[in-house]
Amino acid sequence: MPELDHWDSFYAIVGSSAGALIGLQFVVMTLVAERPPPRAAEAGAAFGTPTVIHFSAALLLSALLRAPWPTIPSAAVPCILVGFAGAAYALKVAWRMRTQTSYAPDFEDWLCHALLPMAAYAILAISAFVALSRAREALFGVGGAALLLLFIGIHNAWDAVAYHVFVSRRDRQ
Repeated sequence: MPELDHWDSFYAIVGSSAGALIGLQFVVMTLVAERPPPRAAEAGAAFGTPTVIHFSAALLLSALLRAPWPTIPSAAVPCILVGFAGAAYALKVAWRMRTQTSYAPDFEDWLCHALLPMAAYAILAISAFVALSRAREALFGVGGAALLLLFIGIHNAWDAVAYHVFVSRRDRQ
């Protein structure tokens, strides 16, 4: 499809970045696992796992949009599904953040772990739906959602590492 041809480099960059960062997140989690803080599993479900999911969603979108789809609607449907599934997952993460007791989230946590992911997945679903009639414009929304998920993952991964290095480590000593 000619509409997606111009996005080839964009999705190659986003997809490879997301894939590399997923691997890095696994390395960090392995290092942190040597001395986990109390209730680490509870906090991981609210703060760690979603980071990998957002990176994975950016990687999935990159793969989906480089597949040889015959038409825009056939490419839009999986993106709509990823958007709805991601939005549902973002709601679940918000619930986990609210109910976990190992850490009291501040505004930045709510913004980067709940609100921005919800916005990214909503933008993805809406843009993919709009692509059925206005493909060129909608592709910017889909690309923006993929990039937002990548940046959210980067922020949240850094936040988790900083927390474990500066707060959790200090508390153990």
